Amino acid sequence: MIIRSEKWQEIPVLHIVEESKETERIPVVLFFHGFTSAKEHNLHYAYNLAKQGVRVILPEAKLHGERSESLNEFQLALNFWDIVLTSIKEADILHDELFRKELIDEETRIGMGGTSMGGITTFGCLSSYDWVDAASVMMGSPAITRLAKGQITYAERDGRELPVSQKEREQLFAALDQIDLSQNPRRLHQRPLFMWHGEQDTMVPFEFTKEFYEEIQEDYENHPELLKWMPDEQAGHSVSRPGMLAAVNWLAEHLHAR
Repeated sequence: MIIRSEKWQEIPVLHIVEESKETERIPVVLFFHGFTSAKEHNLHYAYNLAKQGVRVILPEAKLHGERSESLNEFQLALNFWDIVLTSIKEADILHDELFRKELIDEETRIGMGGTSMGGITTFGCLSSYDWVDAASVMMGSPAITRLAKGQITYAERDGRELPVSQKEREQLFAALDQIDLSQNPRRLHQRPLFMWHGEQDTMVPFEFTKEFYEEIQEDYENHPELLKWMPDEQAGHSVSRPGMLAAVNWLAEHLHAR
């Protein structure tokens, strides 16, 4: 198995693929890491996908890992939604790079996945791009505007004054509304979707994801095999090994399916 550290249009990525398939146009997964994490922390997802014949690209999010700027966690948190929005834009850049490098053509299936902030990014990409063929989301939320408003309310209730004006908040919420999949669930177009979430999660609300699953079930009634919901009663904000394996197996299965 090959693991390469590369830069795609100034975006640091890890590129993982089985050596025997390096030059083939095989299914690809873009997999996004979580808040305060880094691309290499998701190598176990990449390994388990690559050994099933999938090429994996692990991008580094803005202000993280190689792109960090020595911000403390509070300063980083103030940039949370800018990071998410940047990752969504950069997903399209990475997609273009896959074509430019001739690693894909119009027939190649492309999946996406992520944990926590990376799961939120994945939901945003599903809302934004029709080239995503399948997705696995762990601890993400499709209700990003509600999540952003809740984060601000929680921070201010804690007595912290945020350096964000009312106009800036309104501009942020307007931008998030445009890619909020919970407000635009029809944008899924019955694409294969796997969702894992721990019921004890105190970081990203479990209920938002559960509500979304219940809402979109009807859209998948003719193809229920394309929608998988995997709640975990015991888990908090950490993906279990069964959850991780189910997520990668789901992506591999649906990306290889024709």
